Amino acid sequence: MPAHLVTGGARSGKSAHAEALALQSGLPTVYIATATPGDAEMRARIEQHRRRRPAQWRTVECDSQLGPALRREAKAGQCVIVDCLTLWLAGLAPGQIEAERDRLVDAIRAAPGRLLIVTNELGSGVVPLGESTRAFVDEHGITNQRVAAACERVTLMVCGVPVAVKP
Repeated sequence: MPAHLVTGGARSGKSAHAEALALQSGLPTVYIATATPGDAEMRARIEQHRRRRPAQWRTVECDSQLGPALRREAKAGQCVIVDCLTLWLAGLAPGQIEAERDRLVDAIRAAPGRLLIVTNELGSGVVPLGESTRAFVDEHGITNQRVAAACERVTLMVCGVPVAVKP
């Protein structure tokens, strides 16, 4: 089945849309979570996501090794949600990004079964003032482009409404 990238701004409904697509598939689902609970607010966000997931879904907490995790978890007759690339990328050291991105794209192209990938669209705002923030936005944009190229479908979420971008 084709890989599907779901992108959009903060609180645009990306995760909920990917979760709805997984439910509609009727397939057993694995949820690869990339967030780390660095503070109380993030712990609350993670808990909100956990409560929303059906009890029969299996959750895999992922560190920087997203490509290998996807290769382990993607199977024919199964759905995998990756949520989200932005938080995964934020956890990588600058020297790791290119190699880990390559491993991820290779894993996406090789993945059997249904694959739903959630990411943020950061490039629609103003150019960030700080050098490190600009570098992150640049790497994120490159990552989104590479992942979108590897996916057969791309959906942009706008105000909770899915807009087909690809095909």
